[in-house]
Amino acid sequence: MPTSAISSIEDKKRLVRRLAGSGRGFAEQYGFRVINNPSNLFQLLCLSVLLARRGDFRRAVDSARALPENGWDSAARLARSLHADRARVLREAGQRGDVDALATVLGDLAQTVVDRYRGDLRRLRALAHHDPARERKLLTDLPGVDDQVVELFLREAQALWREVAPVADRRALVAARKLGLGRSADDLAGLAGSGESERLAWLVGALARVDLEHRYAEVTG
Repeated sequence: MPTSAISSIEDKKRLVRRLAGSGRGFAEQYGFRVINNPSNLFQLLCLSVLLARRGDFRRAVDSARALPENGWDSAARLARSLHADRARVLREAGQRGDVDALATVLGDLAQTVVDRYRGDLRRLRALAHHDPARERKLLTDLPGVDDQVVELFLREAQALWREVAPVADRRALVAARKLGLGRSADDLAGLAGSGESERLAWLVGALARVDLEHRYAEVTG
């Protein structure tokens, strides 16, 4: 899709203000609160696992919403759920493919977070001593969490866990390149403002939405 990239720094900053101006990142745009508490952080992790799967991202969002809507709003509650119930809810939310395997992964993920961190990903952060590389390693040690899932999770969590910034996922970087805003997370951090991890999270989330929803004409129009 051809887009008209912008070149002047003033135009770039103007576009960044528009994109980040909502004061909400990707997850919050779809109803997930980005708050540094156990249940919300776990919901963000589940959303990230689902978004990393192939297929329409709206199915991932709907599936992630369905978990708390069915009472599974924390790692402990999801860990206590029955596999058959998880699979049914995921299918009703539109999941395709091997839904039984996905239900198993989410159950294993929840149980592992409970067993290792008492259901609280803030304990993972504390165990890592706020070291970004160690945080990434501990996250990828969890069932169903690979590097792509980590990028999606930290895209949101960088608003809270400032030490991991700057983070920009593949979708956000595609949009940034097409819009002339840069090619790396560092480029975007420079436009968002030094030390502004929350604003950067809003910007990156907005860019991911632009690419997923094919909203380039709207943004550049």
